Amino acid sequence: MVTIYVVDAFTSEPNTGNRAGVVLDANQLTTQEMQYIAAFTGYSETAFVLSPKDQSHDVYVRYFTPTNEVPICGHATIATHFLRASTGHLSDYPLIAKTGAGNLPVSISGSPKDILVKMTQGRVEFLPPFSQNQRNGLANALGISVSDFAELPIQIVSTGHSKVMVPMLSRKKLDGLTPDNEKLKALSDEIGCNGFFPFFLEGSKQKPITYGRMFAPAIGINEDPVTGNANGPAGAYLVQHSLIECNSKACYWGYQGLAIGKPGRVLVSVEKTDTQLLVSIAGQAVLVGKRVAELSLKPVKLLRT
Repeated sequence: MVTIYVVDAFTSEPNTGNRAGVVLDANQLTTQEMQYIAAFTGYSETAFVLSPKDQSHDVYVRYFTPTNEVPICGHATIATHFLRASTGHLSDYPLIAKTGAGNLPVSISGSPKDILVKMTQGRVEFLPPFSQNQRNGLANALGISVSDFAELPIQIVSTGHSKVMVPMLSRKKLDGLTPDNEKLKALSDEIGCNGFFPFFLEGSKQKPITYGRMFAPAIGINEDPVTGNANGPAGAYLVQHSLIECNSKACYWGYQGLAIGKPGRVLVSVEKTDTQLLVSIAGQAVLVGKRVAELSLKPVKLLRT
């Protein structure tokens, strides 16, 4: 019997934000069993908490979509550490969490009833901008014209889990996107990146706001409500291309999920040093309930919700 906690992340209201499954004690589970559980819960990601493997970190977390293990997941990280902090482990923080994207710092702020979880993301990497042919192919897959893109680079950016940054010319076009999932899957195979993050920038350089959507059908996520591993790279992109002001540090809220009725927000922070950009994201979460899985039969049978 395995208890799966159901947590909505990047929100404080149940049934909004991005839902994740969290298994707090996964030490006895095999990789195959973790994948079964993630597939049957059906959330975009489920996190599995394990004991540390060595002294370089305090906790080890693995992440699975319904079809694949992934190195890191923003909303499932927020969900995991919110749950740990609110169930007797608040004194553990700050800590270092081992993930597939490396050992990453996680900290907690706010009151016990209003926890804000902050995670530092991995090293920022920028890949070359899309060619004109690739821009054309992406526009076709998203069901829009190339002229609906902002006159800015479309490129893959990673802070541990890469996403394609797709700056849009208007929020109306962003909200109206109806992608062709099969075309996005084919493009994912071509470029070696599974996630596409169209976004629109509002406000001033000093007080920016972003609105985004994230599509990753190649890993079983047609649309993700609120994505830390897209909003973080988007912050790095905005600073890299001087679209927001960042003398030493920039912070802003990224909003996502509004177009599909699952609104949530991510606090994005980007620090600039002489040699690199350092990206962190933060968010709230709320416990929605529990599910129980029986592993005696394969595939996993979910007993109750």
